[in-house]
Amino acid sequence: MKTFEFVFTAPSSDIQHDMLTTMLAEIGFDSFMDDDHDLKAYCSDENRNDLAVENLLSDPAFFDIHLLKVVEMPDKDWNELWEASYQPVVVDDRCRVRAPFHEPDPSFEFDLVIEPKMSFGTANHETTSQIIRLMLETDFHGKEVLDMGCGTAVLAILAKKLGAARTVAIDNDEWAYRNAFTNTALNGVSDIEIVLGDARSIEGGFDVVLANINRNILLRDMCLYVKAMRPESRIFFSGFYTKDLPGIKAEAERLGLRYRRHLSRNDWVAAEFVK
Repeated sequence: MKTFEFVFTAPSSDIQHDMLTTMLAEIGFDSFMDDDHDLKAYCSDENRNDLAVENLLSDPAFFDIHLLKVVEMPDKDWNELWEASYQPVVVDDRCRVRAPFHEPDPSFEFDLVIEPKMSFGTANHETTSQIIRLMLETDFHGKEVLDMGCGTAVLAILAKKLGAARTVAIDNDEWAYRNAFTNTALNGVSDIEIVLGDARSIEGGFDVVLANINRNILLRDMCLYVKAMRPESRIFFSGFYTKDLPGIKAEAERLGLRYRRHLSRNDWVAAEFVK
């Protein structure tokens, strides 16, 4: 059976990445590899559908995504090759995010296992790793936590490992919703409440809100996040660029939040605010 590599320009945000890989999977692609420059998607000859790819890229959500080339790959064990190239992510020498095929390492305070089905929320992206860094510096003991746009639920899982009480993880993508159950079970934190929905699905009050999505959704739904926050609670935003921080700050302050700090890496930002 032949394998084909489709090379696309790199998505501009985590949410665009997640949307694109999800939709590519629906039309027959079964594995993905990405870096700062491009996204590679792989399919067999029997699943190849060039017209479906063309129609997918005509969606306005992918206006800046282009198919660069299609390459027929030599016969190899592609799953083995992908596993060999996938490396665990380490944050502040305390938290390690690894795949199930990596060996455990008890030297880390938190050794999280994430099934990287389509590379969603594996901490490889700066937005996720920077929120993890902020979380490691925050007291979660006994706090009620909301992970909004949870993806793999890696942030909700870490919150529970950090001592959080009630923890809710919400995502509007059905694949992410199902994958979140897999990952919570892998990490022994199956008491996380996983919800298929959007910001309108938020119920109850929270001491910490985690929102790693993108600028437009953050600005649109921030009022709903703030409504669910208790006095003196914290919210961590990510999924946007340095140039977007003033707009995020302005809307947050309009809604009664106080800016506390932010991290920036490769032009991606994670910021903390307090109600």
